[in-house]
Amino acid sequence: MNMHTSSSSSSSAPSTGASRRSSGGGGGGGGRFFGRRKTCPFSGPHAQKIDYKDVRLLTRFISERGKIVPSRITAVCAKKQRLLTQAIKRARFLALLPYANDKAGT
Repeated sequence: MNMHTSSSSSSSAPSTGASRRSSGGGGGGGGRFFGRRKTCPFSGPHAQKIDYKDVRLLTRFISERGKIVPSRITAVCAKKQRLLTQAIKRARFLALLPYANDKAGT
């Protein structure tokens, strides 16, 4: 009998969890941001050129911890993201950019 009451309480628990998941609070969003597709800042007729010596441009695509920001956040196309990553790595090698931010750990 004890087992029957615990099974009924456990059967009601997943139903509440399922209703919470179906409300769309997570990553779904209900398609609110469908029309806001960003364009690549390096594509187009008046686009900037990716150059490892342009430190001001490269720092826009590096997080405050020193990581390269992914293209899904910066809206850079895949081809230009590879060129941007290569330019950032060259600038790091030549000590134009830091590999990691010293103040990030403190």
